[in-house]
Amino acid sequence: MHCIETYDVLGVKISALNLDKAEQAVASMIAGREKGYVCVAPVSTVMDCRKDPAYREIVGKASLVTPDGAPVAWLGRMAGHKDVRRTYGPDLMERLCDRGRAFGWRHFFYGGTTQACDKLERVLKAKFPGLDIVGKLSPPYMARAGHAEADVVRFINAARPDIIWVGLGAPKQDFWSAINRDALDAPVLIGIGAAFDFLSGMKPQAPRWMQGAGLEWLFRLCCEPRRLWRRYLLGNTLFVWLLVKERFGGVR
Repeated sequence: MHCIETYDVLGVKISALNLDKAEQAVASMIAGREKGYVCVAPVSTVMDCRKDPAYREIVGKASLVTPDGAPVAWLGRMAGHKDVRRTYGPDLMERLCDRGRAFGWRHFFYGGTTQACDKLERVLKAKFPGLDIVGKLSPPYMARAGHAEADVVRFINAARPDIIWVGLGAPKQDFWSAINRDALDAPVLIGIGAAFDFLSGMKPQAPRWMQGAGLEWLFRLCCEPRRLWRRYLLGNTLFVWLLVKERFGGVR
C-alpha cells in the first residue's frame, strides 16, 4: 500500500482520506496480501485515545485511521488536506462490499448479535447481488478484548476471508483487531462500530443532512440518551475546549 499522509488531531494521527482513497488503500492491501487493520475515528475515538495511552498506541499502529466524524474531517481540510472528507464506517462498508464483487472479495462478520448479523447479510446481499459473505460469528459479551480462542481463529481462517468486519464497538474492536492481527490470515480487519446495527436496520441512522452538518451526535443522543449522554455532551464539549486551548498555545 502506498503511503497515506496523516494529520494530527489532539495528538492522534488521522489518515488524510476520503471514501475513494480509503477504498483504494484497502484494495491495495488485499491485492498485496498485506496484513493490517483499520480504525474508524470519530471524535469519541480521539478523546478515548487522549485518556488511554495504550489505546493511542493501538490506533497509532493501524494501517488506516479514517476520519469517521465530520469534525475530524473538517480539521483535516483546515490542516491543508483539501481532499479529506468524512469516511464514515457504514459508507465504507457498503463501498467495499460493492467494489469487492468484481474481485471476488470474501467477507466475514465478527461481532454484533446473531440477529443483527443475519439481517445484515440479507440486506447487503439484496443490495449487492453476488456479494460473498463467507462467515459470521457473534461472540459472547467480553468486558475487554483479548486473544481469540484457538477454535475461533481456526473457524475464521478456514473461511478464508479477505476482510474481517469487527463490530464490537470502540475501543474494544480496535484492541481485538490489534491483539489478534497476527493469528488471522485475512489481509484486512476493519473495526466498524455500529455499522452492523445501522446497515441491518436494527438502529436508525441520522439523516444525511445531519451527518453532513456534523450533527449526527445529536441524532444519536436523542435515540439513546442514557447510554450516550456522557460521550457526546461531556466528550464533545471537552474536544472543542481542547482544540481552542491548543489553537491559542495551550499545552496538551
